[in-house]
Amino acid sequence: MDKNMTLEKRIDAELYSYQGRMSVFVDDLQGHTVERGADEEFETASVIKAFLLAALYLQAERGMADLSAEIEYEASQFVDGSRMLRALGVGARLKVKDTATMMIICSDNIATNMLIDYLGLDTINACIRELGFAHTVLHNALHFDRYRQLGTTTPRDYASLLAQMARGTLVSKAASVEMLAILRQQHYNTMLTKDFPQYYLDCEETGAPELLWVASKSGSMNACRNDGGIVHTPYGEYVIVLMNKDFHDIIEYNDHPAIVYGARVSRMILDQVLACEGKLWLDLSLIHISEPTRRVVIS
Repeated sequence: MDKNMTLEKRIDAELYSYQGRMSVFVDDLQGHTVERGADEEFETASVIKAFLLAALYLQAERGMADLSAEIEYEASQFVDGSRMLRALGVGARLKVKDTATMMIICSDNIATNMLIDYLGLDTINACIRELGFAHTVLHNALHFDRYRQLGTTTPRDYASLLAQMARGTLVSKAASVEMLAILRQQHYNTMLTKDFPQYYLDCEETGAPELLWVASKSGSMNACRNDGGIVHTPYGEYVIVLMNKDFHDIIEYNDHPAIVYGARVSRMILDQVLACEGKLWLDLSLIHISEPTRRVVIS
């Protein structure tokens, strides 16, 4: 029997009443994965911004982009759904790294368009392919009145990006560290953390040790609800990606069924990793039963 089948069956049972389609990819970064529709194609929504961040750092590593250079917000880059930059107004100038940070932590769409113009759409997609994400494409800049899609990807591609970042191999060790620091500041991670023990997520307020943290990038459009991130535990990190489509309610709110069921799956994975001390399941080869008490011993 497949060693992770029990966990997959628990996920399937949890999602049995969900009126939508959720694909799941989990990697404990120790050789174990859980995969449910991992190669299915999804609209990215703002998840594509994590790939854009990787493309930016790849170009910076080559000297083809300058993280400290200033770029200007132009009127042509305006798009609904923008946050901080909309308030600053046309003509605002930001460093490239600051623009990328705003693109991730508050999912600013104007900042995203600024970076797409700075790097170029073809260059971004070439970088995405070079980094090994063969099923991920940025189709166009963010202009919802002109384009139906933003990007496409698979849970496996997104999990691979996060796993490389966690291991320090995405672009380079230094680049991975910087990108991870940006993703840790991301504001919108409800699907991953809604059912987590909040006490340990708010250590700045409680003064408790930082036992749990999440570095993530989510994305929502009418057609999808996605989230993916690196979850830190006392036993190390794991990667989780949840992608949703074919649901009925297109309105965005924190109790959307995709969020509710995604949070349940995310907590299930957290509990499993904690119970197995950093792994998705115990290595059965290390377990033997001693005689005569039939006591279970873990080597």
